[in-house]
Amino acid sequence: MTGAARAQSASAGPASALTITANVGLASDYRFRGISQTDKNPAVQGGFDLTHTSGLYAGVWASNISWISDGNSAVSAPIEMDFYGGYRGEIVKGLTFDVGGLQYYYPGSYPSNQYFPRPHTFELYAQLGYGPFTLKYSNSLTRLFGLVNPVTGASTTNSGYLDLTGNFDLGWWGLSATGHVGHQFVHNYSQASYTDWKIALNKDLGKGFSASLAYIDTNAKKSVYSAANNGRFLGGATVVASITRTF
Repeated sequence: MTGAARAQSASAGPASALTITANVGLASDYRFRGISQTDKNPAVQGGFDLTHTSGLYAGVWASNISWISDGNSAVSAPIEMDFYGGYRGEIVKGLTFDVGGLQYYYPGSYPSNQYFPRPHTFELYAQLGYGPFTLKYSNSLTRLFGLVNPVTGASTTNSGYLDLTGNFDLGWWGLSATGHVGHQFVHNYSQASYTDWKIALNKDLGKGFSASLAYIDTNAKKSVYSAANNGRFLGGATVVASITRTF
């Protein structure tokens, strides 16, 4: 999911408690927790964020996807929409927190004459930040993107994702670096659990534009994370280029 980095006042008055930001971007591949959501094809993405000086915030973000129809050609669901809201602040000087909820929603046409678990997913998350580092845990209160154990039929509700990320200003030419490692635990379906990692170089291009070049890889199992329609493995190592405009 992408958040705006620069704020623009929601009203003309400088004392406004609300700010609204927007973002739009293009990526060579949409990778979510290391797994391609677009069958390794480009994605157009964008969203809006509303922030209050109290620390409350809400937003919406969307991207094209193909992973659902790649898994079942009877389904037409080409869009992911994320709706989220939460509260962030500072516990003590330098130690921040962020708690909230996020609804992943996939509008589309699903087969009515066969069983197909809906991929819509709701997660609660909690994050701590200190210096350049953030540690975040997300827990699904629904089946994780429609997954069930293919043998037992057991639900994947209460699956969790642990994310450790560091962002470092290189102090030169508007460059920064990002390092990330995450682990997706899938409840009742251990074969679907995996670890992903990323190293990225980011460039501030000015006037709200930024670019990123990232190396992404996972140890996800091919038997679980390959597209059913073409057999392409969606969790392999790749380089993703992206450009984003925030306003």
